Amino acid sequence: MNKLQDLQELINEAVDQLNLPASPDTLYKPVSYILSLGGKRMRPALLLMACDLFGGDVNDAISPALAIEVFHNFTLMHDDIMDNAPLRRGKITVHERWGHNTGILSGDAMLVLSYQLMMKVQDRLLREVLDVFNKTALGVCEGQQLDMDFEQRAEVHVDEYLEMIRLKTSVLLGGALKIGALIGGAEMEDAELLYSFGVYLGIAFQLQDDILDVYGDPDKFGKQVGGDIISNKKTWLLIRALELATGTPKTELDNWIALKEFDNNQKVAAVTKIYDELNIRQFAEQAMETFADKAFMALDAINLPEAHKQYLRNFADGLLVREN
Repeated sequence: MNKLQDLQELINEAVDQLNLPASPDTLYKPVSYILSLGGKRMRPALLLMACDLFGGDVNDAISPALAIEVFHNFTLMHDDIMDNAPLRRGKITVHERWGHNTGILSGDAMLVLSYQLMMKVQDRLLREVLDVFNKTALGVCEGQQLDMDFEQRAEVHVDEYLEMIRLKTSVLLGGALKIGALIGGAEMEDAELLYSFGVYLGIAFQLQDDILDVYGDPDKFGKQVGGDIISNKKTWLLIRALELATGTPKTELDNWIALKEFDNNQKVAAVTKIYDELNIRQFAEQAMETFADKAFMALDAINLPEAHKQYLRNFADGLLVREN
């Protein structure tokens, strides 16, 4: 088995060697730019990992893995436009540097490019692989739309939120694993189980991210504590708190959400106190563990050597950092 870091390096090399057309440079420079911003390359590395797990040659999976990375960055480019985000990974966003229209069009080009790269799989796998990729891509779009819809709604239920993060975040992890498994020679049943492993793990990871935004160590995780609280982002924690709160906590929570001007630190402290009173952190951690357990149940059912399953367990455990 290849180490995850080695697989990530393979993707970095493939990104560096991506031969984009030279003209028009105003279309392709933004593509090169966003891909150059780096990131963990986790999704394409998972595709290579799945191929490797089933005894395939990871070199046969480089192009489809690169397709996953290009597609992921396409979604980020368009997400930044929709969010009016000024920065991506600490650098100026594409639409801020080249304008909204170029950002849209360059993103469209990245979507087409991702299909060109995905189609480089062997002909015998093409229909199955494209079917997975199509369902994955459409799911990501559906998840993004639900996320935007939630911003306009006063009431969102936990089950709706879980479905949104399944689509927006998790199906791409599952899709990458399934495509890699198929390229590696896995039976469809095992590829489906690996897909479920990725989806459930992705949901658990997003729930963990929601928890860490409030309770994480900012020095360790490199993000502002309480950013979701400040922006009234409808995370699992806020949605569950709104469902459980009554009386004074409910009134206070509604007031903080409605306020247009406030001290950030004061709001974070007050809302976190309400979460603590309602045991929101514990409930969120229980939900995270439930989905992690579902991921491991799917993993246990896959027809793989125990050493390979342990490799995936170690990966999942490393991804799901438990805070004390």
